[in-house]
Amino acid sequence: MKGGAERVLRVLARMFPDAPIYTLLYDERKLCNWFPKERVRTSVVQQKADRWPLFTGRYNHHLYLKDFPAAVESFDFSEFDLVISSSSAFAHGIITNGKPKHLCYVHSPARYLWDRTHDVLERANRGLLGAMKRRYLEKTFHELRVWDSETAPRPDRLIAASKEVQRRIELYWDRTSDVAYPPIADSWFLNTPNPNPNPNPFFLIVSTLASYKRIDLAIDACNKLKLHLKIVGDGPQRAALEGMAGPTIEFYGYRDGDELRDLFANAKATIVPGEEDFGLVPIESMASGTPVIGYGKGGLIETVVPDETGTFFAENNVESLMQKIASFDQKKYSKENCRKHAENFRESVFVQKMHTEIDRLMK
Repeated sequence: MKGGAERVLRVLARMFPDAPIYTLLYDERKLCNWFPKERVRTSVVQQKADRWPLFTGRYNHHLYLKDFPAAVESFDFSEFDLVISSSSAFAHGIITNGKPKHLCYVHSPARYLWDRTHDVLERANRGLLGAMKRRYLEKTFHELRVWDSETAPRPDRLIAASKEVQRRIELYWDRTSDVAYPPIADSWFLNTPNPNPNPNPFFLIVSTLASYKRIDLAIDACNKLKLHLKIVGDGPQRAALEGMAGPTIEFYGYRDGDELRDLFANAKATIVPGEEDFGLVPIESMASGTPVIGYGKGGLIETVVPDETGTFFAENNVESLMQKIASFDQKKYSKENCRKHAENFRESVFVQKMHTEIDRLMK
């Protein structure tokens, strides 16, 4: 499933159609329609992954954590006047030697190195080799945190994906930044969706199926309430989530285009049960006229207007989410208000903001 980082990069690539795209790893099978191979320049890590695909898992980035700092520093940008990086862990650490200006769009300082470290280590500690994996990751994370902090001053200017990310940048990197919210495509606003007038009522989740997304909370809540929940997306936790799902839970895998739009338009509400850095799914839901039920922390509180385009549950547990779902009244929320609010996050707004930041940097 293509996430927010890939979507931001796609917009940046369209803003500068002749610019090459540098990346640590590139999965041509999944990404060639967005990022053609002829535009992509990969790193030494890609060569390693391609050499031993059966043993390395090729695109499993966790296997290359120690290799990424040296790989990202090996890129040569001396032929350019401006480099725009899109970073959720390593891209901010490129070396420009002072010649090209470096504008860094920060999705977040690496969360597994900072605010999610203990959760990641706790999960790694499970199983037969858990203690060994934990010791390895503790050492690796420490080394990467040092590198992360030391390279934070390298970009000339930082753009944060949300005010929540802006707060982390200041906390972990001791740097200031401006905010430019990630966009959804303008195509979401070209046609008014036509929802089924008599749909079977259901709640919707659209997400990568990873543990930190807390999809398990929504499944548990809807199991207990015996409510219909449709889950769109795929990921490493899918098998475990399917194992805990009752008869009212459906898994749809990856969906996009009109099919995804129809799912949004016919849902009672889109549920966002985890803490998001920002989150494009709530915006897409509101652009389809559908309100959001989400955890009231992180980037979500910057995008959803309480009692107008959605509502928040206060505690990240099943009981709090159940209470909010059970009391949810879809009639309180205007489809027009949801769509109007989503207009603030359309692609044209993001492009204008980025051009303003580039002009400011290049003066």
